[in-house]
Amino acid sequence: MFGDRERATLVTMTATFVGLLAIGGFLAVPFFPVPITLQTLFVLLTGVVMGRYAVIPPFLYLVFGIMGLPVFHNGTAGIGIVLGPTGGYLVGFIPAAAIVGIIYEKGKLWLRIPGIVLGTITIYGFGVSWLMLSANLDLVKSLLVGVIPFIPGDILKGIAAYLIADKIHPENKNSTV
Repeated sequence: MFGDRERATLVTMTATFVGLLAIGGFLAVPFFPVPITLQTLFVLLTGVVMGRYAVIPPFLYLVFGIMGLPVFHNGTAGIGIVLGPTGGYLVGFIPAAAIVGIIYEKGKLWLRIPGIVLGTITIYGFGVSWLMLSANLDLVKSLLVGVIPFIPGDILKGIAAYLIADKIHPENKNSTV
């Protein structure tokens, strides 16, 4: 890795975002069955910053948590968390980061907001699907407990990710094509 600046940057960003995902889980507001955390903000930021490589941090975060490192919400760990009601959201972090990352990598300004929205919807989709199976809830109940309470906060997180992206990628600010 010595002398390979791109690779060193990728490793550094990966470690940073795995850490931020874990910290985001510790900053949790208890809510049943899914806690309110800052993790979705960090998933969106992973995509914004890392582009196509954004799948790496959430994947490693999930692997570390399954292996027993206390990185999930409130310091929990283990396969039981992934198989529980929050597991779908955690798994959904991976494709959500990929979607946002690929869209941001394209550099088209008009795609950024839809990309962030699509990433958030992806997390909801995986989360609600798994919530229905793991908690034996119907679709309406799953949406009521797994999406509706989170929409205002996720709108704020999406706005924050968009504004931070403008600061991180000022060279793309005027890119409309």
